[in-house]
Amino acid sequence: MELNINSRDPVYLQVVRYFKEKIATGKLKAGEEIPSRRELAGLLKINPNTAQKAYKEMEEQGLITTERNFPSRITTDEVVLQSVREELISEAIDTFISSVKVINVPVDELLKKVKEKYETKNDNM
Repeated sequence: MELNINSRDPVYLQVVRYFKEKIATGKLKAGEEIPSRRELAGLLKINPNTAQKAYKEMEEQGLITTERNFPSRITTDEVVLQSVREELISEAIDTFISSVKVINVPVDELLKKVKEKYETKNDNM
């Protein structure tokens, strides 16, 4: 596990986003067991309280489930899993639109360029 921590956002939210990205890309599967809070803190080199806060946030969002003395697991709720993907796509689009809106590029031209770049990037991966 590797998380590049930035100084802009609270670390626990960066951990939540990390898990969302892993879920959206299929690297974490529905029902999969995740590290304990202490293990996660050690793996990511963060404070255990920060890991606890991230897990609490993920539980509140329905991303993970934790039952008594059992390890936490990624939710099996398909609605939640799909919403994670939609949320990340929407955030990326909003960021992109904010950055190109000031240039006043016509939508047709913009879509054409995005499609070309996207296909070129996919070919290079």
